[in-house]
Amino acid sequence: MLDGNLTEVTEFVLRGFTDSPQLRAFLFTLLLLIYTAGLVGNLTIITLTRVDSRLQTPMYFFLCNLALIDITYSSAIAPKTLTNLLAKKKVISRPGCAAQFFLHSFSINAEVVLLAVMAYDRFVSVCNPLRYALLVSRQQCCRLVCVSYLCGCINSVAHTASLFSLSFCRSRVIDHFFCDIPALQQLSCSDTRFAHGLHVALAAAAGSGTVGAVLISYLCIIFAVLQIRAAQDRWKAFSTCASHLSAVTLFYGTLFFIYLRPSSSADQCKAAAVFYTLVIPAVNPLIYSLRNREVKDALMRVILKAFVDR
Repeated sequence: MLDGNLTEVTEFVLRGFTDSPQLRAFLFTLLLLIYTAGLVGNLTIITLTRVDSRLQTPMYFFLCNLALIDITYSSAIAPKTLTNLLAKKKVISRPGCAAQFFLHSFSINAEVVLLAVMAYDRFVSVCNPLRYALLVSRQQCCRLVCVSYLCGCINSVAHTASLFSLSFCRSRVIDHFFCDIPALQQLSCSDTRFAHGLHVALAAAAGSGTVGAVLISYLCIIFAVLQIRAAQDRWKAFSTCASHLSAVTLFYGTLFFIYLRPSSSADQCKAAAVFYTLVIPAVNPLIYSLRNREVKDALMRVILKAFVDR
């Protein structure tokens, strides 16, 4: 432990979920299955979009990058969480904590921007199909994805620098299963008002900007679809947006539950955090594959080709 209240913390203890050995074994098995399913699903999406020429379109290019972000997202959290469920000493060094938080923050910020980019792609596809190839060209897609990663990196650097410039000397026990802002700020003996204000401002800017872009895109889509006379064509236009809208609702809904609720217990925060760090990355491939005939057909073609080659 610490030598005194004024001693700077060089490593933290992640309290995790529970001290019960039986419950920890159950959680380890459950989270390992979820993490493995997420890895397999997202790697499958990436592989299909790379090897199948029919999926090399802007929508699937964005989906491939979303899968890559989800892998980064879950892999920043899951390995250490699974290790700590079996370990007696649940420690993480301060640099390790900073690295974990950086990847976590980068993935969140990159994903919210990418989801807004995907909403723009659906907007152009439905509302301006004749100019789709021009407005969403390969070069434009690469620029938009680069903007997503750049925004994620800038926000993550700012969040990480402000958080880990604080002094931690009150305790080294983080009441969470990974390094997150609220849990770390509670341990600081520095004045956290500036860091907290910066976190809120950056989150508000990223959240309001991307949510606004998604809402405007879908309002335009709804108005355009309602003007379509044929019911079959109207349903087809809506179905192209269903997967993305489901992913957006899950992701933003969970983040709002965690960070915008006036008060939440530690257990509620941990449960919600498990959902958006591990469950959503595992569910996204199912959302995009089960609702998408092109992905299912591509998977069948790859499987059949593998059997034929064998």
